Amino acid sequence: MTQPIDDVFAHHIWATERLLEVAVALTPEQLAATAPGTYGSFHQTLHHLVETDRWYVHFFPPGDQLPTLPEEPPLGVAQLREEMKLTAEAWPAVLATQTDGDADVASRGEEAVFHSPVSIRLAQVPHHGTDHRSQLCTILSTLGIEPPEIDVWAYGEATGRTRDETLTQPER
Repeated sequence: MTQPIDDVFAHHIWATERLLEVAVALTPEQLAATAPGTYGSFHQTLHHLVETDRWYVHFFPPGDQLPTLPEEPPLGVAQLREEMKLTAEAWPAVLATQTDGDADVASRGEEAVFHSPVSIRLAQVPHHGTDHRSQLCTILSTLGIEPPEIDVWAYGEATGRTRDETLTQPER
């Protein structure tokens, strides 16, 4: 049985993978392109998206078995695709083990320990992804490249999770 959060994360992963597919065909100049209001270049933003997703999965077992990714220098697009596949494989197992949304997750920083419940940590993942995927689409648009359709409806259609049903008699 699919849990409600499963599609949230499946869309998150699917949408990121669509942008990684686009990135493979970009020239070095296009990968270096930026747009006002975005995180950085297309490549930097894509790396940040994949690297941070790995960082988020690392807070939970069994995702904590994956090594974190370096922030600098940015990994190449092919390597980012491989790393995203590993992260994508970890999320279902992580979600299956996180049954208490109020459970505390602590992470140690340089000067403090940050506490937040599982539900907030998990909510941050697709939010962060959507924000940066939007920025990547903005950069593509400024380059005159049509961004892929990566919204939830496109995911539903691509994966067979949504469907149209023809009415035998139109509603009045």
